[in-house]
Amino acid sequence: MSNIINAIINLVKNPVINITEYSVSHNRANSTGESLEEYIKDLFAGTVGVDDFNYRNRLISETFSYLGNQNNPPDSILRNGDAIEVKKIENKFSALALNSSYPKAKLYSNSKMITSACKNCEDWTEKDIIYCVGVVNKNRLSVLSMVYGIDYAASAENYERIKHAISTGIKSISDIEFSKTNELGRVNRVDPLGITYLRIRGMWHIENPMKVFSYLYNDFSSDDFNLISVINKNKYYSCPAQDIEKLESLAKTTDSLKIIDVLIKNPDNPAILKDAKLIIFTYKGVRNV
Repeated sequence: MSNIINAIINLVKNPVINITEYSVSHNRANSTGESLEEYIKDLFAGTVGVDDFNYRNRLISETFSYLGNQNNPPDSILRNGDAIEVKKIENKFSALALNSSYPKAKLYSNSKMITSACKNCEDWTEKDIIYCVGVVNKNRLSVLSMVYGIDYAASAENYERIKHAISTGIKSISDIEFSKTNELGRVNRVDPLGITYLRIRGMWHIENPMKVFSYLYNDFSSDDFNLISVINKNKYYSCPAQDIEKLESLAKTTDSLKIIDVLIKNPDNPAILKDAKLIIFTYKGVRNV
């Protein structure tokens, strides 16, 4: 079963800066967003640099129980493991555009935002979700952050409360015909012919993890590539001991890889701090692929 530690080990061993060049050279994808998603798949599946399509597809299938699409979260689910959401931004100050889906601390199988294929990919009720956010400009990946939703986003009730209050307020407007919808609202028969309708949708955004966790690390300027990963200790030590040992042994022999004990803010109550691991990897130079 793959996990975030496997992915970090694979990245340290196979850092890729020009992700579009990498994807095109391995017949993965052409756009930078798709290229980042394919690279993330390769990191978790251990298929970075693999050219044999059949072999890669088999490993991808063994690693993931679900591969999604851009319109419904998540982008993928590790077999018997975590969900993964991949986001591309152009600079370290950009917020993440989540559109109609609010930030997820966890992914639930009863969510109206996921597909039936996602709900039925395994026998599951809830999944931890990893946000993999890449800063990509002119095909160059300069920063990749990997953080868990439970360390990054508030609980669903915080967002649902606001969504419900807005939706209820809109529907209380008199003399307007509303219909049932999963969005904030839908107004029917806007025009005299009754052929026009108005969809009222939420457009959720959240600050990117580099900004959210800048109180832990903010030195992104001097190196060609930076990985920053924040993992709460409970999640870190839930990974297989042999994987943790591999990562920590790699850190002892790799000067550019650091594992630091830190305290992070609880997204539901910042007054509460919890133990976590901050994993930083810096890489100078472009890998030829």
